[in-house]
Amino acid sequence: MQSISSLNLVDLLLDAVCIVRADSTIVFVSPAFERIFGYAPNEVVGKRMLDMVHPEDLAATQRQAQSVTQGELQLQFENRYVRKDGSIAHIRWTARWLPDKQVRLAVAHDITVRKATESMQAVIYAISEAAHTTHNLQALFQHIHQIVGGLLPATNFAVALYDPHDDRLSFPYHVNEHLPAPEPMALAEDPRYAEVIRGGVTLLLTPDTPVAKAAHWHLASQAPRPAAAAPHSAQGPLYWLGVPLQTQRGPLGALVLQSYTEQGRYTDKDKELLQFVSTQVAAAIERKQMYERLEHMAQYDQLTHLPNRQLFLDRLKTALARARREQTLLSLLFIDLDRFKDVNDTLGHAMGDLLLQRVAQRLLECVRASDTVARLGGDEFVVLLEGGQAREHASAAADKILAAFGQDFDLEGQRLYIQPSIGVAIYPEHGGEEHRLLGHADEAMYLSKRNGGNQVRVALVSQHS
Repeated sequence: MQSISSLNLVDLLLDAVCIVRADSTIVFVSPAFERIFGYAPNEVVGKRMLDMVHPEDLAATQRQAQSVTQGELQLQFENRYVRKDGSIAHIRWTARWLPDKQVRLAVAHDITVRKATESMQAVIYAISEAAHTTHNLQALFQHIHQIVGGLLPATNFAVALYDPHDDRLSFPYHVNEHLPAPEPMALAEDPRYAEVIRGGVTLLLTPDTPVAKAAHWHLASQAPRPAAAAPHSAQGPLYWLGVPLQTQRGPLGALVLQSYTEQGRYTDKDKELLQFVSTQVAAAIERKQMYERLEHMAQYDQLTHLPNRQLFLDRLKTALARARREQTLLSLLFIDLDRFKDVNDTLGHAMGDLLLQRVAQRLLECVRASDTVARLGGDEFVVLLEGGQAREHASAAADKILAAFGQDFDLEGQRLYIQPSIGVAIYPEHGGEEHRLLGHADEAMYLSKRNGGNQVRVALVSQHS
């Protein structure tokens, strides 16, 4: 043991020993430097250590180096370096200044694996938290995009969802610097997505993908070309990375990353990373989809898919507050179908349900997208009109609905005429509270019905309004 020199011991260390001048010029590095940074010692001696620092960490590294040069002992400083192959190395440093030699002596400990583990744990937590805190699927997709972008180049990012019932893909989230979101399509129309979703495999296509195989995926234009060649969106991306979103109930869809430049290239390591993340993403999307389905069931009528009574009252309350603030009118149209019971009694409840669906669609066609049409129950509907400046606006809307019902309804080939009784109430004339306003519209509707139906009546103004 006594024959082993101190230099031999340095050669055996797994950590890299570095000696640099005050300006960060490298004087000496031990053999472990090549394992950690990718450069052999003879490649870096005489070069500046700071030139290898990750650009985002350069300023902090310069401050730390200055502190060491001024005599401060450095024990736990962490930063990132760009390896020779372009990958990132996370380093924890211990360092001190040797005044007699006018150099910094530092030891670099590679913590890249630890950082990767910590990063993945943080990603798992962030995705799980997003599933609970985001308000809807679109917000969840945006959050997932940000999370994945912290791990991989994700300028071009898409979520494709798969509907197994009609074997089709939709693209509810699609961010791409060259192309708009694709229209919904049959899964078989894009063999790449079919391979990922049906096959349940992660697919990475690169400029090195054999031409024959690339042609199979409709990507023959991505044959290898010089890295300096300017990408052209019509030729497709240089790199295409797709990973399936698998759940216990089957494939949910796919996450897809694309890159049009070599700077955003993807590797097998990225493929494994995205595959790991996809499990958490699939669980988050499935959870959010289930929550939205339950929320829809609680707020919307299952037959007509119109807002139900509770959601309508919530919207009315909000609309009244807005009308007070902006000093505008607000109108309610209460609509009841005349002799609807006869339809159920003569044609059956299935035809009655179909008629209610047709009525809902016709009412939606009579109002603006900003107005609300709701089903309160049975054959009772209500329309909320906002932003009116004159009470005649409500009467005009009611007359339009009345005229629309002058056309028959097609119930699977059977023609049927149904007429409405319509009651109108207007804020502030007929009340300033949602239940009172709705009550006045209801009373006006019954007045219409008692007078033969198929007409519009406006609520009477009373001292109790």
